[in-house]
Amino acid sequence: MSVSPASSRTGWHPSQHPAPGRPPGAGRRPTGTPGMPALTVTLSIPLAGEETLTAPARRLLEAARELVERGEATVSAGPSGAERRIEPTVLYPQPTPPPPPVPPVPQTLHVLAASRSALLGSERLPLTRLEFDLLMHLVAHPRRVFTRLQLLNAVWGYEHAGVRTVDVHIRRLRGKVGTDVPLITTVYGVGYRLADDARVVVDRAG
Repeated sequence: MSVSPASSRTGWHPSQHPAPGRPPGAGRRPTGTPGMPALTVTLSIPLAGEETLTAPARRLLEAARELVERGEATVSAGPSGAERRIEPTVLYPQPTPPPPPVPPVPQTLHVLAASRSALLGSERLPLTRLEFDLLMHLVAHPRRVFTRLQLLNAVWGYEHAGVRTVDVHIRRLRGKVGTDVPLITTVYGVGYRLADDARVVVDRAG
């Protein structure tokens, strides 16, 4: 049996009050022996002393002292209920995570076929004749990949000696439309085609 008083100001200790006619520590049994049942009793003695205890509590305290003196119990000190502080747990509501950012919708490129011009929003793009013809050819055949030679034949009307001129016009056309507006996709090793997410509206009467 293990007796654990929470707090005591009476100054009592089992080594200071041996049982009458018995030397200190005589007849003590080793505690914590495997297989022996143990009972833990916590006694909280008021700071005013034992005089304030009720008769049943006083008898329980005397019985605990007798067990300690006989070596059948141990005493461990701990804080009293008045000294024991319990920190409250404050639960704060979890903040609601912000919604994921909505990707911006690319602007729509309006192509006016009659006036051979292109508008991005309210801005008119300064396209050259070849740049406009190249744009119209790609828009007229969406999802189709063209080689540089095919674009030279369709837009320039002849096989130009330097097919890299197509790359130059594609780069200039992309620069005028803007890098944030999808328009032309490069198919490496093959050529070019209209981008899948390109937003192009052709006005034949405009």
